Amino acid sequence: MTARALTPPALTLTLDTLGAWVLALVWIAPLGFAAWAAVHSPTDAVGFRLSAPLTLSNFATAWEGTPWLRYFLNSFALVSTVLAGQFLLCTLAGFAFARFAFPGRELVFYAVLLQLFILPEVLIVDNYAIASALGLFDTILGIGLPYMASAFGIFLMRQAFRQVPVELEEAARIEGCGWAGVLWRVYIPAAKPTYLAYALVSVATHWNNFLWPLVITNSAETRPLTVGLSLFAAPESGVNIAVISAATLMTVAPLLLAFLIFQRQFIQAFLRAGIR
Repeated sequence: MTARALTPPALTLTLDTLGAWVLALVWIAPLGFAAWAAVHSPTDAVGFRLSAPLTLSNFATAWEGTPWLRYFLNSFALVSTVLAGQFLLCTLAGFAFARFAFPGRELVFYAVLLQLFILPEVLIVDNYAIASALGLFDTILGIGLPYMASAFGIFLMRQAFRQVPVELEEAARIEGCGWAGVLWRVYIPAAKPTYLAYALVSVATHWNNFLWPLVITNSAETRPLTVGLSLFAAPESGVNIAVISAATLMTVAPLLLAFLIFQRQFIQAFLRAGIR
């Protein structure tokens, strides 16, 4: 009999709950400090004076310091472009791997999955050369193009399409649907929870992506929020912890607000996708 089997269930539950609370507090501590520093003066923020008066002037200073509205629009255009490209390519590739039998299908699928083992940073030089050759340097399409053929997305779509009963496909074929009609009327509606889960992960990932946008952009006309925030908080611009905290909160606010609004759908989508 193992030591775990002798542990009382109530004590195990208490330790698990305590561990979860400790991890949650450690995870949220930086964001909590940023929220606190953003509404205090720089001196009070650095001194961590809890009784200091509140102020919203840091948000006004941060907003006037750089073109945040342009950065917001660029980030929105970037995640929308990437998501549209991923939906198109991953749907077609996942459908082909799930429903079409062709020579070497499994071998090609495993070759696609190898992408998961390659860090994006390794391909920066090659991606930079290709984007420059295509005339996509300092463009939104140039930032998003390397991420559109996602191996993770192809894998998710393949697994979701394989769970759709073949009888539905046969019924659609009898009704006169071609392959495009079967995909549009049967498989895509059946895979909506997977699409939602993947969209949430993709938007969060590319909203926060930093290194590649920093390399491929050169002007405020195309920089996303992450690059704009890094330039705004650069040491040569002067370090003001209160203003930087306010700018950070403005950057994460859209994602945080979306998560709070769609929290239930977010969890349910992942549960359904995980079960499949």
